[in-house]
Amino acid sequence: MAKKIITEPSRTLMEYRLLPGYTPADCNPNNISLRTPLVYSEDNEKKYYLNIPLVSAAMQSVSGDQMGIELAKLGGAAFIFCSQSTESEAKMVRKIKNHKAGFVKPKTMKADMKVKEMFEIRKDSGHSTFPVVDENGLFAGLISKWDYDVSLHADCLIKDRMIKKENIQVGTNITDLIEANRALLESHKSVLPILDEEGKLISMVFRKDINDQLDFPLEIHDKKKRLISVAAINTHDFQERVRALVDAEVDVIAIDSSDGYTQYQADAIKWINENYPTIPVIGGNIITKEGFRFLVEAGAKAIKVGMGGGSICITQEQKGTGRGLATTIIEVIEERDKYFKETGKYIPVAADGGVTSTKDVTIALALGADYVMMGRYFARMEESPTDKIVVNNRVMKPYWGEGSTRAQNWKARRYNQGKFVEGVEGMVEYAGHLRDNLEETLAKIKSSMGTCGAMNISEFHDLAELEVVSALSIREGKPHDIYLSSENIDNQDYNSLE
Repeated sequence: MAKKIITEPSRTLMEYRLLPGYTPADCNPNNISLRTPLVYSEDNEKKYYLNIPLVSAAMQSVSGDQMGIELAKLGGAAFIFCSQSTESEAKMVRKIKNHKAGFVKPKTMKADMKVKEMFEIRKDSGHSTFPVVDENGLFAGLISKWDYDVSLHADCLIKDRMIKKENIQVGTNITDLIEANRALLESHKSVLPILDEEGKLISMVFRKDINDQLDFPLEIHDKKKRLISVAAINTHDFQERVRALVDAEVDVIAIDSSDGYTQYQADAIKWINENYPTIPVIGGNIITKEGFRFLVEAGAKAIKVGMGGGSICITQEQKGTGRGLATTIIEVIEERDKYFKETGKYIPVAADGGVTSTKDVTIALALGADYVMMGRYFARMEESPTDKIVVNNRVMKPYWGEGSTRAQNWKARRYNQGKFVEGVEGMVEYAGHLRDNLEETLAKIKSSMGTCGAMNISEFHDLAELEVVSALSIREGKPHDIYLSSENIDNQDYNSLE
């Protein structure tokens, strides 16, 4: 007989509804904060807090460097996928860290290089302005896309096309961003090189970065104003991969596993904590209180929960393992709160899988999750790594699971088996740019929180009241007893319109 048999069925997020509570006059969307911890930080560091409770899943079709850049600017974080070479993943992390910062350390060009050599580097990096150094490493000038035409100047030397140092305003040993910004604004230029007393380049400050600070008030960044970067690893080549990611200045490591309650994951967490104690590790995925306690005691600073509930995941169907995400959250949060009372350490919990709508995000947060990880939602966006295709006059983007046939080259490493798949491949309808979609999503979350009188996510955990609803009640909450236009029918997920 089985060691344990639970006869009460596990519950999904779609089976719960919020009950409205008292809403005070000042509890309106403008006053509601979505700030939430990404990982436990003993020193309560600002960079380890999200300003929106959303992160994108560590999947090939979801979280590349462009998603990492845009989501960090908008207040969340993308978990860069590990089903790629170590070098490729580290390159993505570097691109995120170097994309936007108060003090940028760009790649330098040698004065005696040819323009065509620089042009190839420009295509690969996406940068349009480069500092130039001489044979002694001293700052010699700047060259931008306006200073040459590759069709005319391919064989010219950079030093013959660049703007020379004597015609450029520079800063010396500036370490304060406010001072650097002031100098840049006074210069009427778009970039300010920062040099040391010997004339060697330390960093650069760009005017566009100052503007970004105004355009993206929720941006998540480190003390140097560089975007936050989170990268996934597996439990097989993790030592080599972590070394490369740390060299790329990653901020947080997340272990990507369909089942995190293993000695393999505990060993990986302990090794990272011993060798890189300043890099927080997110463990998971787990679905029981025992799994939570196991990974936290191994040293995990946050926990991902959920198994088999994703729209492209077939783990439950293939292996019979899994659990409804709502039941998982409830049990794990009870254990998390117990651990907090025992130790004073608050371990954030991320709900991962089975989140199909903003309503589900709200329910997950109300049940106690600190933030939600999604794949399908972000796969639809312009910033996901896949190309748009047109199918039956609809713009679509491919979407596949990390355990699917398409990810087969990495499946044996990730799942330690290659005889069956645990994910499928499909398509999702293109939704446009992330920024344009996120505003409505966050508005819905805040509206639900306001209904409960919660001014922040912590209060939402304390004030939310939920109840299980019947299948008929769920249907009642959708449009019924009317005819909908064909356009609405196409765009909504209604199984029955009687």
